[in-house]
Amino acid sequence: VSIVGIGMRSHVGIASKMFRVLSEEGINIQMISTSEIKTSVVIDEKYMELAVRALHKAFDLDQPSA
Repeated sequence: VSIVGIGMRSHVGIASKMFRVLSEEGINIQMISTSEIKTSVVIDEKYMELAVRALHKAFDLDQPSA
């Protein structure tokens, strides 16, 4: 699962928010990879949908566009 965005360079705490959200859902992170604009984690496949939904909600990506 990855979070990607040019704004990650200027916004502090994005990766830690991602890790916190996954932790709150009981999802264990097996591996982490980062760059300037992307943070990716390897998780158990059975948690993929839960992780995506939780991250979308946490980053307000679950709202329809105006």
